[in-house]
Amino acid sequence: MRKVIFSADDFGLSEGVNEAVEQACRDGLLSTASLMVAGPAAADAVRRARRLPGLRVGLHLVVIEGPAVGPAPGLTDADGQFPSDQLRLGVNYFFRPDVRRRLAAEIRAQFAAFAATGLRLDHANAHKHMHLHPTVGRLMLAIGAQYGLPAIRVPAEPPATMLACGVVPSLGDRLLYAGTRVLRAQARRAGVRTNDHAFGIAWSGHMTADRIIRLAQHLPPGLSEIYTHPASRRNALLTRLMPDYEHEAELAALLDPNVCAAFSEAGVAQTSYDAV
Repeated sequence: MRKVIFSADDFGLSEGVNEAVEQACRDGLLSTASLMVAGPAAADAVRRARRLPGLRVGLHLVVIEGPAVGPAPGLTDADGQFPSDQLRLGVNYFFRPDVRRRLAAEIRAQFAAFAATGLRLDHANAHKHMHLHPTVGRLMLAIGAQYGLPAIRVPAEPPATMLACGVVPSLGDRLLYAGTRVLRAQARRAGVRTNDHAFGIAWSGHMTADRIIRLAQHLPPGLSEIYTHPASRRNALLTRLMPDYEHEAELAALLDPNVCAAFSEAGVAQTSYDAV
């Protein structure tokens, strides 16, 4: 059987993102969103989520290129922002015990901030897929267990499926896919549910209706998560962080009846983490 979760990342990053999540949940395919608890529009996101009983909300853990709940000295800059240097962060998170202690404290603060919203924790994942880092993944699962974490996203985009969709996977794509086995094994040991496949990596920021319809025709068996970055409008922050993303087009895809029809015709059932 093939099942799919339609989700949105960066809930709380801007009011334009929040508006898109609300609209796509009310009128489209979206069932799930991942909240940046320290995002500039996090309070607005929580208010919207409370009036959307059909929206499942999880934690979008930020330990790179984004705001900390903090204070997080040694992890963030003077403005409380994590840097964007993935390689340097990864090395520090793995090799420096003092950094790991501060990282654990920040991850705990983000789970606590989510709990303080009163929303039910549906899942967790990490900005820029940083939970693929073995230290971040381990801490997310261990600390998340104390907050009842039931599921995580494993960003495993099958190269064979993308090839069938017309995308030739690079060596990096194949290595990333192979590397997800570590996170999946960590989740299995922790007794946390996972998806089988994830889509939105090769086409990140460009999950347009035509691409999602193409994906429906080739979706593999099992549970897939199709994650998106919708926004009803762009602001200076979105333009700076994601200059080439097609936020409005991704929202249009989630609202497009032809996308819904494509999955129905392909026999793919829509679901959520709490239903599997």
